[in-house]
Amino acid sequence: MAMSGFDDPGVFFSDNFGGGDEQNDRQALRSQVKKKLRDFLREFHVTTEGGVTYAYRDQLKRNYNLGEYWIEIDIGHLASFDDDLAGYLMNRPVEYYPLFEQAAKEVADEVTRPRPEGEETVHPIQVLVQSNAIPSSVRSLKADMMSKLVKVPGIVVSATAIRAKATKLGLQCRTCRHMINDVEVKPGLEGYSLPRKCISEAQGREPCPLDPFFIVPEKCQCVDFQTLKLQEAPDAVPQGEMPRHLQLYVDRYLCDKVVPGNKVTIIGIYSIRGSNVNVSSRSKNKSKGLGVGIRNPYIRVLGIEATAGATGHTMGTSLTAEEEEKIRRLTQNPNIYDVISRSIAPSIFGSADIKKAIACLLFGGSRKRMPDGLTRRGDINVLLLGDPGTAKSQLLKFVEQVSPISVYTSGKGSSAAGLTASVIKDPTSRNFVMEGGAMVLADGGVVCIDEFDKMREDDRVAIHEAMEQQTISIAKAGITTTLNSRCSVLAAANSVYGRWDDTKGEQNIDFMPTILSRFDMIFIVKDLYDRERDMTLAKHVMGVHMTAQTAKQNATEGEIDLQTLKKYIAYAKSKCGPRLSAQACEKLKNRYVLMRAGAHSHEVATEKKTTIPITVRQLEAIVRMSESLAKMRLAPFAGEAEVDEALRLFQVSTLDAAMTGNLAGVEGFTSESDHEMLNRIEKQVKRRFIIGSQVSEYAIVQDFTKQKYPERAVQRVLHLMLRRGEIQHRMQRKMLFRIK
Repeated sequence: MAMSGFDDPGVFFSDNFGGGDEQNDRQALRSQVKKKLRDFLREFHVTTEGGVTYAYRDQLKRNYNLGEYWIEIDIGHLASFDDDLAGYLMNRPVEYYPLFEQAAKEVADEVTRPRPEGEETVHPIQVLVQSNAIPSSVRSLKADMMSKLVKVPGIVVSATAIRAKATKLGLQCRTCRHMINDVEVKPGLEGYSLPRKCISEAQGREPCPLDPFFIVPEKCQCVDFQTLKLQEAPDAVPQGEMPRHLQLYVDRYLCDKVVPGNKVTIIGIYSIRGSNVNVSSRSKNKSKGLGVGIRNPYIRVLGIEATAGATGHTMGTSLTAEEEEKIRRLTQNPNIYDVISRSIAPSIFGSADIKKAIACLLFGGSRKRMPDGLTRRGDINVLLLGDPGTAKSQLLKFVEQVSPISVYTSGKGSSAAGLTASVIKDPTSRNFVMEGGAMVLADGGVVCIDEFDKMREDDRVAIHEAMEQQTISIAKAGITTTLNSRCSVLAAANSVYGRWDDTKGEQNIDFMPTILSRFDMIFIVKDLYDRERDMTLAKHVMGVHMTAQTAKQNATEGEIDLQTLKKYIAYAKSKCGPRLSAQACEKLKNRYVLMRAGAHSHEVATEKKTTIPITVRQLEAIVRMSESLAKMRLAPFAGEAEVDEALRLFQVSTLDAAMTGNLAGVEGFTSESDHEMLNRIEKQVKRRFIIGSQVSEYAIVQDFTKQKYPERAVQRVLHLMLRRGEIQHRMQRKMLFRIK
């Protein structure tokens, strides 16, 4: 009987009632299964129009001649050849997977003859497994699935360095120098216990002491191995729970196949290994029975399917021919841009331009690699800045659902390491390993950062490189590396005073120009009072609440449903990379010069620099927006119409936001000296007018006019302090009461 849950079934028990016969029967079954596996590799064929193709025999010969000693088999093919073989591999992989590798080695010996001189021995063949079965979640792995083949999806969050593991050991006795060669070691994370006694003690000499053996490195055979940490997919985590992790063991040709941030589906043997209990704690807990029989689960990986490839656009949303045809029909609609924007968060009223900007963000522009090796990002970043209650967070939540790859986080609960990458010490190897943060896990998708203004300034600075260069450079604890973070950033923030205050101007924006210039579009979202709009909004909200259950049936005509839009985005990003046409380039060049001139003349008129500078980054932003508009139509080139719409979106977002900070301000006081005078008056008022005291407004004005300050300026300062709630006016006494 095999030891359930361990990687090697080589320990059997026998009794006096026919145990030997049972073992002989199992050995005969193993020989029979091995013969069938050889037949499968030799004889399985696919009939096509070009003739008969022996898939695995040809693959084995081709890979072996290229020096790649592996073969990938499909369990579906194995089941169609012999259903029993597939059952053995699925239910008892620990026992029958080694037979598959032995059979592959024997078939490789046959198909590669004659081999060149000096290559008489056949290299071991690694058998990789793939399956079309429905995957299980990390949470569904229970004890009854131990030692069975499982298929699990998730995200790789960390990977250790490649190390060597011995498959066969050479042992030598310290006393009598007796050698033991080719000692088999269990595969996986299970170790090997050295023999306690030397077997040569029966030769008439004094017995060797206990534990005499040591390992001879040059007599060992080793393979490469690596351990990964798999985190369950974000959409599989129940609300309010922590995502669960699982350790993966990969060896030989599976090493370095994936990096942190890749979405993968792995197939492997659900195994267990001994828990790390030191000697002192073991002796302490022995009497209590703690830790006895406790094992930690892990998966010995036999196959990896990376659903997020090197470009980050093959996102596991496989399309059927009918779905692809449906998407192509959608692109023929001349109003597809409006249809997509209406399909974004249809339950949210208004915000048409913001939804169009989010549509551009979801599709993105074209990533370009220059001849000198530098890259230009194609992902679009958008910032929503303004009043609370304007559905900013709801828009972020919708984008998280509709984007094929997405991560949602809140500013106050996010650190620089959580957004970029962290370096931690691996408890087993005691080495430092790297774990990717939100922007690494969202490679090829969107990062939604809510409460962006609540982040610490140091944490915001950490994402500068990730937003523009789309890489994350790490130099910590001896680890110097660069990770990819090719993702769009959709951020939502409030102004400094909670609500947008038109009298404050640029003081509403508490962001450095360095971070603002990295956003392609910045929307100032204001909650303005408008009776007609408020009435329409109230009707819409009431309608949403009353028809919440039947909203799908009552969807607006022409909207695209969520799943179709998700597949549409993934298909467009993987199949289309548009460029600007020559006419569009000429038009954009002239408009950019005019924009720079307009911003400069505005700065001269107000004698102040704009909060949001207009630089070459903004020119590239318009290029990316034009390309994303062409990508919605799957068009190879972006023309003048796309450039016009991109310029319009840029005008209603970033340009308006840049001018907002200076056009509005203290009426009648526009020069720098006037603003300095107002600040001086306010500081003196606060210094002389302590909290809780009551002073006559007339007395304050008279006091400042004696100091040669204009009466209108003093009254304006008091009016601003009243609006901010810093003082309170008691009309009946004509007194000012300072409340904060």
